[in-house]
Amino acid sequence: MASTSSSTMSSHPVVFTTQTPYALPSQKFMIPLDWKRYQLSQLINKALDLPKPIPFDFLVHGEILRTSLLEWRAENGIGEEDTLEIEYFESVMPPQRMSELPHEDWVSSVSCQIPQHFVTASYDGHLRLFDYSRNPLLDISVHQAPITSVCVLPSPLAETDSRILASSSHDLTACLTRISLGSEGPSASTVASLHLHTSPLSSISTDASGSHLLTSSWDGLIGVWDTSIPNDHQVHLDRGDDRKKRRKTAPENIKRKTPIAVLKSHTARVSKALFAAGEHAKGKAYSCGFDSTVRSWDVESGVCINTINVPERPMLNLAETPDGNILLGASTDRTVSIFDLRVSSLSSSTGIMMHSATPSCIATSESGKQQVVTGAYDGVARLWDLRSTKGAVTSFRVWDGMKVLAVDWVRDVVGIGGEGGMEVWRIDGGS
Repeated sequence: MASTSSSTMSSHPVVFTTQTPYALPSQKFMIPLDWKRYQLSQLINKALDLPKPIPFDFLVHGEILRTSLLEWRAENGIGEEDTLEIEYFESVMPPQRMSELPHEDWVSSVSCQIPQHFVTASYDGHLRLFDYSRNPLLDISVHQAPITSVCVLPSPLAETDSRILASSSHDLTACLTRISLGSEGPSASTVASLHLHTSPLSSISTDASGSHLLTSSWDGLIGVWDTSIPNDHQVHLDRGDDRKKRRKTAPENIKRKTPIAVLKSHTARVSKALFAAGEHAKGKAYSCGFDSTVRSWDVESGVCINTINVPERPMLNLAETPDGNILLGASTDRTVSIFDLRVSSLSSSTGIMMHSATPSCIATSESGKQQVVTGAYDGVARLWDLRSTKGAVTSFRVWDGMKVLAVDWVRDVVGIGGEGGMEVWRIDGGS
């Protein structure tokens, strides 16, 4: 049993574990009770003899250690002889503001999915493309009403110069816009419009292959679409439309598409629909709405296969961890509900993350880490660790008096959109 020097303070037996590459030999340590995170991190670094210091955080009984061991033991009623198992992981460095991308109108959705570029969707009906140097590359008028969501369709590595953006809008349509980033300079053209909904659309999302899309709407419906561009229109304009209006709203080169399926079960507006993640999730989807439910779908059959009721929590947004284990739902009661999908016959949330204002958006870490970023109406973004959700790991104010409406997270880059335009932040570390 290894011991650490402490002349006046008693100690407690501890066994350290980790999922990082920095594993200690299996042994028991006697840790002084007045030690906090900093001293424990120094101990790990010294024991491993790391060439460059790495800051670590510590998880005790599912809670990040924020006090001394003595205070934690007293709060949790742990006896003196009970060996504590403490998991350590790399600390997340305080987020850094990197840049801002001003917009004249609210930014409702952002995407960092195109390498070295940002895509924004705005209430003025425009999609915009910026590079990492903040240069505006494209400004495309796509919709005649506020855009609510945008996603980038995944594409084969051989087609990195051409991408498809899918957007949803209050104008009752979704659109597919092809952008080119070739050597001749960036260009864009809207190639298809998606027609189903009779009320504003709230979201659009793609599957992992980029072959299918889901739209959600205030009309309570979810549309399932393929992403092929038809040769002919699949929807005909009403005969009552005058020719001038027809030319303005539906150019012949923008092909009008119909859905391949419609998912019906929600009893109020649907806020978000997304395809399930993970290896065994093919053909499955999730949705949430103002009927205070989270629903699971078999997309191929169009059947709702499970409904989770969260009474008096109208849902605003939904996200899933890349491993497909956890679903997160933001609601108007200032919480983000946690749903552990590994629990059989899941019928309610398995945890919550409390916010001081309504959370509007959620982004999970694409690398499979345990961290999640949420944005809220108080202008604050919060970084959480799913292993300890009693409080946020850190929070950072994006704007004063303006709402955060969108967030996306790729590698160490976090794009945040809202009433103040778009800001780019950097988050390093974590595991």
